[in-house]
Amino acid sequence: MKGRFIVLEGPDKSGKSTQAGLLARHLRRQGVALLLTREPGGTGLSEAVRKLLLDPRRRVDPLAELFLYEAARAQHTREKILPALSAGRWVLSERYSLATMAYQGYARGLSMPMIRILDRIATGGLRPDLTVIMDIPESEFSIRDQARRLDRLERESLRFRKLVREGYRKLARREPGCALINGRQPVAQVHANIVRLVERLRP
Repeated sequence: MKGRFIVLEGPDKSGKSTQAGLLARHLRRQGVALLLTREPGGTGLSEAVRKLLLDPRRRVDPLAELFLYEAARAQHTREKILPALSAGRWVLSERYSLATMAYQGYARGLSMPMIRILDRIATGGLRPDLTVIMDIPESEFSIRDQARRLDRLERESLRFRKLVREGYRKLARREPGCALINGRQPVAQVHANIVRLVERLRP
């Protein structure tokens, strides 16, 4: 049985973690052997990089930020994702390559060709079977989960968040295997929409 690789993407506070949990539970109930993971993170090394990247006390140069994300992704891909897929398991990840294109490319303004080259090296060319992008307007950020302690990227400006959203919307139109869904819908409706997309991956 061939493993499938599914990624949930979207701006901060778009509901990725909530939907990842719901989808993981659904797939496991269907008998799917599943690895639920996240980026940056998923391995000991990658989680350590995550702490550095998201620490609000640190100032990180955009280029250094890009290299750190890709280093974490390289470790994650080789240590966790590829072995799981090779064993026939499905992989569900919160974020993958599109996050780097949206945040470091469209929002930070780094060269997209450079990002694509580095990402291809880090991933070995691995691409998801399905990338679901949850779209929410910037105004939702200040409304959702107001008690949450904001990390370094979540403390970026409104302009930055707008650029991230615009980047994701452009990528949804241009990149293969992407689906853009309305993240402002009720949680149950968003889940149902995602399940319909995922069911198409079944043999």
